[in-house]
Amino acid sequence: MANKKSGKENEVPISEAVFTENDHCLSKLSVERPEDYKSLLNRLSRIEGQVRGVKKMVENEASCIDIMVQISAVNAALNSFNKVLISNHIRTCMLDDIKTGNEEVIDELLNALQKLMR
Repeated sequence: MANKKSGKENEVPISEAVFTENDHCLSKLSVERPEDYKSLLNRLSRIEGQVRGVKKMVENEASCIDIMVQISAVNAALNSFNKVLISNHIRTCMLDDIKTGNEEVIDELLNALQKLMR
């Protein structure tokens, strides 16, 4: 079933989303689809591998420029992970909370984004 707002063919509508036992994201991660959860874990595994690669470069005394290039790649991967996580958070936890009148979640997200962008 397609989500009409995004136009994505395989996206599950919010009303049919899969949620954790406790639907508030401050206590547990919620994802729309099981494949989203797996995708997040795969991204983290790749980032973990990149960080191990940077450590080996330092241990092997690689050039500073080469290490900086790899650090840039790690930062880009983390930023990409954060974009997916934020998008998921807005589509799951925040949407339901706002629909029920809990607009405090907006301030919670803004505070988290401020910390993220330091």
